[in-house]
Amino acid sequence: MLRQCSLRHHRYNRPVPPDCLLLGRLQRETIITADNKVRIDQSGGSLLYAAAACRLWGANPGLIARVGSDYPKEWIEELAARGLDVRGLRVLDEPQDLRRFIAYKEIDQPRSDNPVRYFANLGLPFPKSLLDYEPRKPNLDSKRERSRLTLRQEDIPEAYRGAGGAHLCPLDFFSHSLMPTALREFGINLIVLEAGENYMHPTFWDEIPELVNGLALFVVRDDQLRALFAERSEDLWEMAEMLTSFNCGAVLIRTAARGLWLYDSASQLKIHLPPFPARRYDITENGSSLCGGLLAGLIQSQDFPYAVLVGTAIASLAIEGSGPFYIEETLPRLVESRIQSLKAAMKIA
Repeated sequence: MLRQCSLRHHRYNRPVPPDCLLLGRLQRETIITADNKVRIDQSGGSLLYAAAACRLWGANPGLIARVGSDYPKEWIEELAARGLDVRGLRVLDEPQDLRRFIAYKEIDQPRSDNPVRYFANLGLPFPKSLLDYEPRKPNLDSKRERSRLTLRQEDIPEAYRGAGGAHLCPLDFFSHSLMPTALREFGINLIVLEAGENYMHPTFWDEIPELVNGLALFVVRDDQLRALFAERSEDLWEMAEMLTSFNCGAVLIRTAARGLWLYDSASQLKIHLPPFPARRYDITENGSSLCGGLLAGLIQSQDFPYAVLVGTAIASLAIEGSGPFYIEETLPRLVESRIQSLKAAMKIA
Protein backbone atom coordinates (compact mmCIF):
# COMPACT_ATOMS: atom_id res chain seq x y z
CA MET A 1 0.00 0.00 0.00
CA LEU A 2 1.19 3.53 -0.73
CA ARG A 3 -0.26 6.97 -0.49
CA GLN A 4 0.09 10.07 -2.58
CA CYS A 5 1.13 13.23 -0.79
CA SER A 6 -1.81 15.52 -0.10
CA LEU A 7 -1.48 19.18 0.87
CA ARG A 8 -3.92 21.65 2.28
CA HIS A 9 -2.63 24.48 0.11
CA HIS A 10 -5.30 25.33 -2.50
CA ARG A 11 -2.75 25.50 -5.30
CA TYR A 12 -2.48 21.72 -5.45
CA ASN A 13 -6.22 21.12 -5.53
CA ARG A 14 -6.54 22.59 -9.02
CA PRO A 15 -6.14 20.27 -12.05
CA VAL A 16 -3.43 22.45 -13.58
CA PRO A 17 -0.47 20.50 -14.98
CA PRO A 18 3.03 21.69 -14.13
CA ASP A 19 5.28 22.97 -16.91
CA CYS A 20 7.30 19.75 -16.86
CA LEU A 21 7.85 16.59 -14.84
CA LEU A 22 10.95 15.39 -13.03
CA LEU A 23 11.29 11.73 -12.07
CA GLY A 24 14.09 10.80 -9.70
CA ARG A 25 15.16 9.99 -6.16
CA LEU A 26 14.80 11.77 -2.86
CA GLN A 27 17.58 10.97 -0.42
CA ARG A 28 18.82 11.81 3.06
CA GLU A 29 22.26 13.27 2.44
CA THR A 30 25.26 13.60 4.69
CA ILE A 31 28.06 15.35 2.82
CA ILE A 32 31.58 16.33 3.86
CA THR A 33 32.99 18.84 1.39
CA ALA A 34 36.64 19.09 0.42
CA ASP A 35 37.13 21.95 2.90
CA ASN A 36 35.66 19.76 5.68
CA LYS A 37 32.28 21.48 5.94
CA VAL A 38 29.62 18.99 7.05
CA ARG A 39 25.94 18.74 6.09
CA ILE A 40 24.25 16.03 8.18
CA ASP A 41 21.00 14.27 7.25
CA GLN A 42 19.53 16.88 4.97
CA SER A 43 17.11 16.55 2.08
CA GLY A 44 18.75 15.85 -1.25
CA GLY A 45 18.81 13.40 -4.13
CA SER A 46 18.79 13.81 -7.90
CA LEU A 47 15.19 15.00 -7.95
CA LEU A 48 15.84 18.12 -5.88
CA TYR A 49 19.01 19.17 -7.72
CA ALA A 50 17.14 18.89 -11.03
CA ALA A 51 14.13 20.75 -9.62
CA ALA A 52 16.17 23.70 -8.34
CA ALA A 53 17.92 24.05 -11.71
CA CYS A 54 14.65 23.77 -13.62
CA ARG A 55 12.98 26.44 -11.50
CA LEU A 56 15.92 28.79 -11.88
CA TRP A 57 15.08 29.04 -15.59
CA GLY A 58 11.42 29.74 -14.89
CA ALA A 59 9.84 26.30 -15.22
CA ASN A 60 7.47 24.86 -12.60
CA PRO A 61 8.23 21.13 -12.32
CA GLY A 62 6.03 18.39 -10.92
CA LEU A 63 8.03 15.95 -8.80
CA ILE A 64 7.68 12.17 -9.06
CA ALA A 65 9.46 9.82 -6.65
CA ARG A 66 8.89 7.11 -4.09
CA VAL A 67 9.98 7.35 -0.46
CA GLY A 68 9.63 5.12 2.57
CA SER A 69 7.32 5.62 5.52
CA ASP A 70 10.31 6.82 7.53
CA TYR A 71 11.06 9.74 5.20
CA PRO A 72 10.51 12.93 7.23
CA LYS A 73 7.03 14.29 6.51
CA GLU A 74 8.22 17.78 7.36
CA TRP A 75 10.75 17.63 4.53
CA ILE A 76 7.95 17.11 2.02
CA GLU A 77 6.02 19.95 3.60
CA GLU A 78 9.11 22.16 3.26
CA LEU A 79 9.30 21.35 -0.45
CA ALA A 80 5.67 22.40 -0.83
CA ALA A 81 6.39 25.58 1.12
CA ARG A 82 9.13 26.36 -1.42
CA GLY A 83 6.47 26.25 -4.11
CA LEU A 84 7.34 22.83 -5.52
CA ASP A 85 4.54 20.62 -6.83
CA VAL A 86 4.77 17.48 -4.68
CA ARG A 87 1.59 15.71 -5.82
CA GLY A 88 3.74 13.02 -7.45
CA LEU A 89 5.63 12.02 -4.29
CA ARG A 90 4.45 8.61 -3.11
CA VAL A 91 4.96 7.43 0.45
CA LEU A 92 5.25 3.66 0.81
CA ASP A 93 3.83 1.81 3.78
CA GLU A 94 7.23 0.56 4.89
CA PRO A 95 10.63 2.16 5.61
CA GLN A 96 13.22 2.53 2.83
CA ASP A 97 16.87 3.30 3.47
CA LEU A 98 17.41 6.49 1.46
CA ARG A 99 20.56 7.60 3.26
CA ARG A 100 23.60 8.64 1.27
CA PHE A 101 27.04 9.57 2.59
CA ILE A 102 29.58 11.40 0.43
CA ALA A 103 32.99 12.67 1.47
CA TYR A 104 35.14 14.73 -0.87
CA LYS A 105 38.75 14.16 0.04
CA GLU A 106 39.36 16.09 -3.14
CA ILE A 107 36.72 17.80 -5.24
CA ASP A 108 36.83 15.18 -8.00
CA GLN A 109 37.00 12.17 -5.69
CA PRO A 110 33.68 11.52 -3.94
CA ARG A 111 33.86 8.61 -1.50
CA SER A 112 31.09 6.77 0.30
CA ASP A 113 33.08 4.21 2.25
CA ASN A 114 33.58 4.10 6.04
CA PRO A 115 31.94 7.33 7.27
CA VAL A 116 33.17 6.58 10.82
CA ARG A 117 36.74 7.28 9.71
CA TYR A 118 35.91 10.65 8.17
CA PHE A 119 34.12 11.94 11.27
CA ALA A 120 36.91 10.61 13.51
CA ASN A 121 39.53 12.41 11.42
CA LEU A 122 37.59 15.65 11.85
CA GLY A 123 37.22 15.10 15.59
CA LEU A 124 33.42 15.14 15.26
CA PRO A 125 30.90 12.84 16.95
CA PHE A 126 29.45 10.24 14.64
CA PRO A 127 25.89 11.23 13.68
CA LYS A 128 23.07 8.98 14.85
CA SER A 129 21.50 9.27 11.42
CA LEU A 130 24.34 7.14 9.99
CA LEU A 131 24.24 4.33 12.53
CA ASP A 132 24.33 0.97 10.70
CA TYR A 133 24.83 2.78 7.40
CA GLU A 134 26.41 0.73 4.64
CA PRO A 135 27.03 2.14 1.15
CA ARG A 136 25.27 0.30 -1.63
CA LYS A 137 27.48 -2.05 -3.55
CA PRO A 138 27.72 -1.41 -7.32
CA ASN A 139 25.62 -4.31 -8.58
CA LEU A 140 23.95 -4.54 -11.96
CA ASP A 141 20.22 -3.88 -12.07
CA SER A 142 17.83 -6.77 -12.34
CA LYS A 143 16.12 -7.44 -15.67
CA ARG A 144 13.36 -9.43 -13.97
CA GLU A 145 12.40 -7.84 -10.67
CA ARG A 146 11.27 -4.36 -9.73
CA SER A 147 12.16 -2.89 -6.36
CA ARG A 148 9.75 -1.03 -4.11
CA LEU A 149 11.37 2.22 -5.27
CA THR A 150 10.90 1.42 -8.97
CA LEU A 151 8.52 3.97 -10.46
CA ARG A 152 5.20 2.82 -11.90
CA GLN A 153 2.63 4.42 -14.19
CA GLU A 154 0.26 4.88 -11.25
CA ASP A 155 2.85 7.18 -9.67
CA ILE A 156 2.00 9.88 -12.24
CA PRO A 157 -0.88 11.99 -10.90
CA GLU A 158 -3.74 12.55 -13.31
CA ALA A 159 -3.23 16.29 -12.74
CA TYR A 160 0.19 15.99 -14.44
CA ARG A 161 -1.35 14.98 -17.76
CA GLY A 162 -0.27 17.25 -20.60
CA ALA A 163 2.90 18.68 -19.03
CA GLY A 164 5.32 20.17 -21.55
CA GLY A 165 8.12 17.64 -21.10
CA ALA A 166 9.80 15.29 -18.65
CA HIS A 167 13.24 14.34 -17.41
CA LEU A 168 14.15 11.01 -15.85
CA CYS A 169 17.10 11.32 -13.48
CA PRO A 170 19.42 8.29 -13.07
CA LEU A 171 17.20 5.44 -11.87
CA ASP A 172 17.00 1.66 -12.04
CA PHE A 173 16.58 -0.16 -15.33
CA PHE A 174 12.87 -0.92 -14.85
CA SER A 175 12.01 2.70 -14.06
CA HIS A 176 13.83 3.87 -17.18
CA SER A 177 12.40 1.20 -19.46
CA LEU A 178 8.75 1.54 -18.33
CA MET A 179 8.19 5.20 -17.50
CA PRO A 180 8.75 6.79 -20.96
CA THR A 181 5.81 4.77 -22.31
CA ALA A 182 3.73 5.79 -19.31
CA LEU A 183 4.61 9.45 -19.87
CA ARG A 184 3.59 9.27 -23.52
CA GLU A 185 0.22 7.87 -22.49
CA PHE A 186 -0.15 11.05 -20.44
CA GLY A 187 0.48 13.13 -23.56
CA ILE A 188 4.12 13.91 -22.74
CA ASN A 189 6.41 13.28 -25.71
CA LEU A 190 9.44 15.47 -25.01
CA ILE A 191 11.44 13.15 -22.76
CA VAL A 192 15.03 13.53 -21.57
CA LEU A 193 16.67 10.60 -19.77
CA GLU A 194 20.01 10.46 -17.97
CA ALA A 195 21.54 6.97 -17.96
CA GLY A 196 21.35 4.89 -14.79
CA GLU A 197 24.52 3.77 -13.08
CA ASN A 198 23.80 0.04 -13.01
CA TYR A 199 22.74 -0.96 -16.50
CA MET A 200 25.28 0.68 -18.79
CA HIS A 201 26.99 -2.64 -19.28
CA PRO A 202 27.41 -5.06 -22.22
CA THR A 203 24.92 -7.49 -20.65
CA PHE A 204 22.22 -4.85 -21.27
CA TRP A 205 23.21 -4.28 -24.90
CA ASP A 206 20.04 -5.86 -26.31
CA GLU A 207 17.82 -3.79 -24.03
CA ILE A 208 19.32 -0.37 -24.88
CA PRO A 209 17.62 0.14 -28.31
CA GLU A 210 14.17 -0.11 -26.75
CA LEU A 211 15.18 2.00 -23.77
CA VAL A 212 16.28 4.97 -25.89
CA ASN A 213 13.55 4.54 -28.52
CA GLY A 214 11.49 7.72 -28.78
CA LEU A 215 13.59 9.80 -26.37
CA ALA A 216 14.23 13.42 -27.30
CA LEU A 217 17.62 13.28 -25.60
CA PHE A 218 19.72 10.59 -23.93
CA VAL A 219 22.32 11.92 -21.48
CA VAL A 220 25.25 9.69 -20.55
CA ARG A 221 28.78 9.93 -19.13
CA ASP A 222 31.62 8.93 -21.40
CA ASP A 223 32.79 6.19 -19.02
CA GLN A 224 29.29 4.67 -19.01
CA LEU A 225 29.17 4.77 -22.80
CA ARG A 226 32.59 3.15 -23.13
CA ALA A 227 31.52 0.41 -20.72
CA LEU A 228 28.38 -0.32 -22.75
CA PHE A 229 30.27 -0.32 -26.07
CA ALA A 230 33.20 -2.40 -24.81
CA GLU A 231 34.88 -4.15 -27.77
CA ARG A 232 32.34 -2.58 -30.16
CA SER A 233 33.63 0.97 -30.53
CA GLU A 234 35.98 3.47 -28.91
CA ASP A 235 34.80 6.53 -30.85
CA LEU A 236 32.33 8.70 -28.92
CA TRP A 237 30.71 10.18 -32.03
CA GLU A 238 30.24 6.73 -33.51
CA MET A 239 28.61 5.54 -30.29
CA ALA A 240 26.31 8.57 -30.22
CA GLU A 241 25.26 8.06 -33.85
CA MET A 242 24.47 4.41 -33.19
CA LEU A 243 22.26 5.30 -30.23
CA THR A 244 20.34 7.88 -32.26
CA SER A 245 19.77 5.23 -34.95
CA PHE A 246 17.42 3.58 -32.44
CA ASN A 247 14.95 6.47 -32.89
CA CYS A 248 16.57 8.71 -30.30
CA GLY A 249 16.60 12.42 -31.13
CA ALA A 250 19.99 13.34 -29.70
CA VAL A 251 22.73 12.09 -27.39
CA LEU A 252 24.60 14.27 -24.90
CA ILE A 253 27.88 12.87 -23.57
CA ARG A 254 29.28 14.23 -20.32
CA THR A 255 33.04 14.08 -19.75
CA ALA A 256 34.86 14.93 -16.53
CA ALA A 257 37.50 17.22 -18.01
CA ARG A 258 36.56 18.01 -21.61
CA GLY A 259 32.98 19.19 -21.26
CA LEU A 260 29.97 18.04 -23.26
CA TRP A 261 29.56 16.38 -26.66
CA LEU A 262 26.15 16.65 -28.34
CA TYR A 263 25.06 14.75 -31.43
CA ASP A 264 21.73 15.86 -32.95
CA SER A 265 20.37 13.20 -35.31
CA ALA A 266 17.97 15.50 -37.20
CA SER A 267 20.60 18.08 -38.16
CA GLN A 268 23.56 15.65 -37.85
CA LEU A 269 25.36 18.42 -35.97
CA LYS A 270 28.29 17.51 -33.74
CA ILE A 271 28.73 20.04 -30.96
CA HIS A 272 31.48 20.30 -28.37
CA LEU A 273 31.03 22.57 -25.37
CA PRO A 274 34.08 23.03 -23.10
CA PRO A 275 33.38 23.22 -19.35
CA PHE A 276 32.77 26.63 -17.81
CA PRO A 277 35.70 27.61 -15.53
CA ALA A 278 33.58 27.67 -12.36
CA ARG A 279 34.89 27.50 -8.80
CA ARG A 280 34.09 23.89 -7.95
CA TYR A 281 33.00 23.38 -4.36
CA ASP A 282 30.50 20.49 -4.32
CA ILE A 283 29.81 18.45 -7.46
CA THR A 284 27.05 16.29 -5.95
CA GLU A 285 24.37 15.51 -8.58
CA ASN A 286 25.86 17.97 -11.04
CA GLY A 287 24.42 15.91 -13.88
CA SER A 288 20.93 16.39 -12.47
CA SER A 289 21.50 20.14 -12.19
CA LEU A 290 22.57 20.12 -15.84
CA CYS A 291 19.52 18.18 -16.95
CA GLY A 292 17.03 20.22 -14.93
CA GLY A 293 18.22 23.43 -16.55
CA LEU A 294 18.46 21.73 -19.92
CA LEU A 295 14.85 20.55 -19.80
CA ALA A 296 13.63 24.05 -18.95
CA GLY A 297 15.64 25.45 -21.84
CA LEU A 298 14.45 22.77 -24.23
CA ILE A 299 10.78 23.35 -23.41
CA GLN A 300 11.31 27.07 -23.93
CA SER A 301 13.21 26.85 -27.23
CA GLN A 302 12.89 23.35 -28.75
CA ASP A 303 16.58 23.84 -29.60
CA PHE A 304 19.21 21.37 -28.36
CA PRO A 305 22.28 23.66 -28.52
CA TYR A 306 20.48 26.44 -26.65
CA ALA A 307 19.14 24.03 -24.03
CA VAL A 308 22.62 22.61 -23.43
CA LEU A 309 23.96 26.14 -22.93
CA VAL A 310 21.24 26.84 -20.34
CA GLY A 311 21.83 23.57 -18.50
CA THR A 312 25.60 23.98 -18.48
CA ALA A 313 25.42 27.55 -17.21
CA ILE A 314 23.12 26.57 -14.35
CA ALA A 315 25.16 23.48 -13.49
CA SER A 316 28.30 25.62 -13.31
CA LEU A 317 26.60 27.76 -10.67
CA ALA A 318 25.31 24.77 -8.71
CA ILE A 319 28.80 23.41 -8.02
CA GLU A 320 29.92 26.69 -6.46
CA GLY A 321 27.95 25.91 -3.30
CA SER A 322 26.48 22.91 -1.50
CA GLY A 323 22.99 21.47 -1.36
CA PRO A 324 20.23 21.31 -3.97
CA PHE A 325 18.82 24.76 -3.26
CA TYR A 326 22.08 26.69 -3.17
CA ILE A 327 21.29 28.21 -6.57
CA GLU A 328 17.85 29.54 -5.58
CA GLU A 329 19.10 33.07 -5.02
CA THR A 330 21.05 33.23 -8.28
CA LEU A 331 20.12 36.17 -10.48
CA PRO A 332 18.92 35.28 -14.00
CA ARG A 333 21.35 37.74 -15.54
CA LEU A 334 24.26 35.75 -14.09
CA VAL A 335 22.99 32.64 -15.87
CA GLU A 336 22.55 34.67 -19.06
CA SER A 337 26.10 36.00 -18.76
CA ARG A 338 27.48 32.48 -18.52
CA ILE A 339 25.34 31.36 -21.44
CA GLN A 340 26.93 34.04 -23.61
CA SER A 341 30.40 33.04 -22.47
CA LEU A 342 29.71 29.37 -23.20
CA LYS A 343 28.14 30.18 -26.56
CA ALA A 344 31.38 31.86 -27.64
CA ALA A 345 33.30 28.69 -26.73
CA MET A 346 30.89 26.25 -28.39
CA LYS A 347 32.28 24.42 -31.42
CA ILE A 348 29.90 23.08 -34.08
CA ALA A 349 30.81 20.66 -36.85
